[in-house]
Amino acid sequence: MKIRSKIYNRLFALQFIAMLFVACSFYSCKESEGFNEVVSKDMTKPGALTGVKVENLAGAAVISYVLPNSENLLYVQAEYRINSRTVRQSKSSYYSDTIKVEGFEKSGDYDVTLYAVSRANVKSDPVQVRVHPATPSYLSVYPTVQLQADFGGVNVIASNPAKKPIGVIVISNDKTTGKMLPIEQFYTEAENINFSVRGFDTLKRDFGVYVTDRWGNISDTLFKSISPIFEIMVPKAQFSEYRLPSDSPLGATGLGWNTSRLWDNNTSDPGWHTEAGYSKPLQLCTFDMGVLTKLSRYKLWERGEAYGNDYSYNHGNPKAWTLWGSAKTAPADIELPVSSAKGTVVGDWINLGNFTCPPPPSGNAPGQTTPVDLAAVKAGFEFNIALDIPKVRFIRLAVNSTWGNADFAHVMELSFWGNTN
Repeated sequence: MKIRSKIYNRLFALQFIAMLFVACSFYSCKESEGFNEVVSKDMTKPGALTGVKVENLAGAAVISYVLPNSENLLYVQAEYRINSRTVRQSKSSYYSDTIKVEGFEKSGDYDVTLYAVSRANVKSDPVQVRVHPATPSYLSVYPTVQLQADFGGVNVIASNPAKKPIGVIVISNDKTTGKMLPIEQFYTEAENINFSVRGFDTLKRDFGVYVTDRWGNISDTLFKSISPIFEIMVPKAQFSEYRLPSDSPLGATGLGWNTSRLWDNNTSDPGWHTEAGYSKPLQLCTFDMGVLTKLSRYKLWERGEAYGNDYSYNHGNPKAWTLWGSAKTAPADIELPVSSAKGTVVGDWINLGNFTCPPPPSGNAPGQTTPVDLAAVKAGFEFNIALDIPKVRFIRLAVNSTWGNADFAHVMELSFWGNTN
């Protein structure tokens, strides 16, 4: 493992920032447009700010002050350099007595020049103040970054305790040029960062990760040579139902709904459907993949539009569920808990993970789905299986809640990936 200079990756970081933070940048521009308009002919110079105080933050500082007694005052402007390349301006309305300066590359001393600006766009005499921001979030995240081999690629883990918006950029060798180029640009505010980049064969190759922020600052790059783990889609031709006594009664069987529909390569109706009125807390089905497999991920398709109705994020579509697995040749039935931690073993079964359906991209409530929401359901939802989960052959799907708070559940299709060797 080695660390190289961050200069090489700056161009790609800036492209990433431009793409991911365009909405935020647009808002900032709109917010300050009114400050630039000359709305007065009074050319009187405003008085200077007084009583300046500084509160230092991570990568930023909040400066408080006493405004001058100037009738035509419009806003306060701060000018400052955040790194060797960029000079920024921040503006704050005369309704406020504070201004935030942010985007500093690292912890250290920075000079900030403050002006009171009139409605005629006349500046006061400058007031200089020195700030000393603490380490910015992107640099705090970088030491926590871990790279490890994953199925078909690499897994990235990091910690972002401040939950600040950052970008985690993964780079690797380009087939044509041989240069290290971005292969994944992951933007997040999550505290616990864990994602995988796939699509590679098992040959050893160099991967790198660096962290960036919305102001174009980037960390050093962590490099590691990794051999991705072999991965294929588990062949569905070997799947078969392995019905256990505690499995939920099937519903709508007269319309072709049954457990085997989960692997018929059809993501629309019919699928697996349990009988309404089943009072158990879990909606269950069990099946045999036909081969012992080290699972890497799976994809689940919920019910979307059918027969002129929209079931997306509603009805019996699972909202939360657990996958259980077993490596036994004939695993026995047992009552499964409604909630348990990943890795919990109950009889012949191990908890492969607890999963939640992502919310509608539109943010709308169920019944108010948009074309974007429908497209998300049609594409299916993909979930990773933790690397520390052992090989399994049998799967139990245990749905513990649905989007429609129904007493039944339905799923259209399931696909699994992993190493069957």
